[in-house]
Formats: sequence, structure tokens, C-alpha cells
Amino acid sequence: MSKVSPTDISPIHVIGGGLAGSEAAWQAAQMGVPVILHEMRGTPDHPGTAAHKTDGLAELVCSNSFRSDDATSNAVGVLHAEMRLLGSLIMAQGDAHQVPAGGALAVDRHGFSDAVTQALEAHPLITIERGEINGLPPQDWDSVIVATGPLTAPALAEAVLELTGQDALAFFDAIAPIVHTESIDMEKAWFQSRYDKVGPGGTGKDYINCAMDEALYNRFIDALVEADAHDFKEWEKDTPYFNGCLPIEVMAVRGRETLRYGPMKPVGLTNPHDPDTKPHAVVQLRQDNALGTLFNIVGFQTKIRYGAQSDILRMIPGLENAKFARLGGMHRNTYLNSPVLLDGQMRLKAQTRLRFAGQITGCEGYVESASIGLYTGRLAAAERLGIELPPLPATTALGSLVGHITGGHVSSEEDLEANAPRSFQPMNINFGLFPPHEGPLIDAEGKRIKGKAKGLARKQAMAKRALEDSAHWVESLGEGLPQAAE
Repeated sequence: MSKVSPTDISPIHVIGGGLAGSEAAWQAAQMGVPVILHEMRGTPDHPGTAAHKTDGLAELVCSNSFRSDDATSNAVGVLHAEMRLLGSLIMAQGDAHQVPAGGALAVDRHGFSDAVTQALEAHPLITIERGEINGLPPQDWDSVIVATGPLTAPALAEAVLELTGQDALAFFDAIAPIVHTESIDMEKAWFQSRYDKVGPGGTGKDYINCAMDEALYNRFIDALVEADAHDFKEWEKDTPYFNGCLPIEVMAVRGRETLRYGPMKPVGLTNPHDPDTKPHAVVQLRQDNALGTLFNIVGFQTKIRYGAQSDILRMIPGLENAKFARLGGMHRNTYLNSPVLLDGQMRLKAQTRLRFAGQITGCEGYVESASIGLYTGRLAAAERLGIELPPLPATTALGSLVGHITGGHVSSEEDLEANAPRSFQPMNINFGLFPPHEGPLIDAEGKRIKGKAKGLARKQAMAKRALEDSAHWVESLGEGLPQAAE
């Protein structure tokens, strides 16, 4: 391939400086294509948003966790590994700013955002412009990646909807509270990872745990059910929740045992202050910054009003005198009817100069959003360079996620042509999106694999296949496509 000077290439415009937009801009620039990254935060009119508190790029607002880093049997861990193979900026800075979190990859939120911002500002082919894009981008922007996430500016969202003739789908995400570590009573709480599991950068004692007996648990559930929560605005009332991020009070209403089988499950934990008594329920807190001065309450996203919220949270043993750096809250998330509206190149069928990336496409989670940004950035850059990307294997984590977005839940070609309604919903990466794989039926000793072992073997086989196919795909890029540097 003949070398083309970046000065001879028109820029790609990326709208949105979250994880997806940041990754898309990085990938395209690493391939030698100029990028203009537009971010509305950091201007007098938009110093932040309902969820963002800074003007930093790739700010984490809901949790500091990229979830499991296990690439042997966990789908999100496989996605981590694939992104690292592709020179992901988000994964590189996540690894560089990790904090202990058992088997999860959690990061210092502020250090991570600062590092991503600095990397993008320092890149010679990336220009960052602060300001809101009102409505559709100008017509002379012939290659645009819209990565505006859950808080897409109303004017832009309405313009896209008018262009497509579709109704937007939306749901609510909730934010978990953050506690100052020094205010936690360690005479009642203790450090331990579930089953003492040691994760990346961890010790097996990476969570602060707070145990409840049955009587306190029942009083806690009663308080959640009776709590005064924030009311929705009229235009928000029919917006559903995303099941992967339910407020704790909603889980409590669904059943008294729901939290005990969710974020408050007591399994794999022993209270050293009372080792002979099995906890009825356990609240876990995960380190939120590199200094260890802040911990977030895992799975405790909520929309309860602040006064009642702090009182209820102080019912938790060890948090009676908790000082909160941030209480929980809610923000609205909007996403497209992507299987109908987008093609396999992540382009809007109604106007192919527009590509979409991140949560607005119908993926859920920081890692998933960044991965779609990675892929979309490469697609746009390849188009600029006159190169055709080889097909993305459906057996990979990234390929399965793209398949969900561009074809998930559509039952027939007739449905596509008719824009028929379907059950398309935001989705985290999971093995249910991968093509089926039976896995081994017989173990090394010749015995039949069954039960839980069979399920684990199947996941391990799918993870192994995904990483092998991903590595082959990355190798194929080298034949005609520049690699994204780390």
C-alpha cells in the first residue's frame, strides 16, 4: 500500500469524548487519519452534564470497574484481551491505572480520565474542539462518528430521529454512592475478596465487606421499599430500567431475597469479627481511586432522595458514620433501534456518512462501548484510506457484540424491510451472543463432563476459540492495514 500523507486526507469528525469517542479517535489517528474530536463539556454552557462532574475525556460516571479480567471463561475478560490485541487506548490506560478489585479490572477514575485526555491531546493527528453539535453535522463533514452516549444533546437526537423516522428507545441508568474510606468502621467491616480470589493488581483482600444478620437485613429491605425516591419528569415516566443496573430499591420491591442473591450475596465471605456466624447478607465496597481514600458501594445504584438515602445506607454495619463523596442518582440513557437503522459498517442507512459508536448503538457497559468505538474508528479510517477491513469473525467477543447491534433480535428480512418493532435491548457482552460451541464432552481422565463443570468447559472452549480467531483477524490486518500502536 502506498503511503499517504495525513495532510492529503480529510479529517474524520468524532462527536463525543466518552470512552467510545476517545477510542474511536485514537484508533483512526493511529492508522494515520486526521481526527477532530468534538466534546460539549468544558464550555461555559456545558461545564458538565447530569452525570459527568468534570470536563475530562473518558470520564467514568457509574462505576470504576471494567468487570472481570478473566479471559479464560468470562466474556468481558475475552473482550479485554481482544481490545489489547488491537492496541486499545482505553485498555492500556485502564491497565496503567488499575486499583485492587479481586478478579475485576477496576481503575482510578480520575487518573484514568486524565491519562486518556493527555494521550489524545498529545496525538499529532487529533484536534480536540469543545462545543455542542446542534442538530445534524454540517454536510461537508463527510465522515462522522457519533459517540454521544447516554446523554446525547436533544437537538442532535431529534435530528437523527427525524432523519430515520424512528422513535428512540431509552432507559434509566443509576449511579452508586461513594464513601470516604476513613469513615468506615473497620471494627465491624473487613477486607476480603469473594472466595479470596486474587485478581489483577489485587491481593485477595480487595473489597471492604459489611455483614448483616437476618433481622437487620429485613429492616433494611423495609426501609428501601418505603423510601422516598426522586420522581420522574412527565416525559420520563414510560422509560424502563436497564436490568443490569437496577436501583436497589427496585430490586427490593421485586422480592425480599432479591438483594441476597444479587449485590448482597454472602457466599465466599467469612467475617473475621464473628467467624462462627454465617452472614445473612453482605454489602461490598470496591476501591474507587488509586490512593484508596474512596470506596464505592458495589451494586448499590439508587434513585432514593439524598436525605433518606444517607440514613438508609448508615444502617449498614460499619457505615454508621459514613461520609459520602457522592450519593447515588439517576441519568437517562438513549439508544438507537440499531438492527433496523445501522448497516454492518455501523453506518446510518439513511445517511451513510454518519457512523455510530458506544452506548447509543445499544451496547451497555464501559468496555463494550469502548470496543464499539475501537471498531468504528477503524472502519472509518479504513474507508478514508480506501482499504476494506477483513470480515470480523462472529466467534470473537467483538464480533458477537457487533452482530447483536447490527442484527440482534431481528427475526426476518421482512422485519428489517418493514422496520417492524422487536425486543432489541441494551446488552452487555456475554457468551449468549457468541455462536454456539459444545465444548469438550470428556475430561482428561476420560470421564463425562456434566453439571456446572460442563458449563464451565463450554465457556472455556468459547473463550479459547474467540481469542484464537481474534489473533488471526489481527494478523490479517497487517497485510494491508496499519496496526494501532499501544
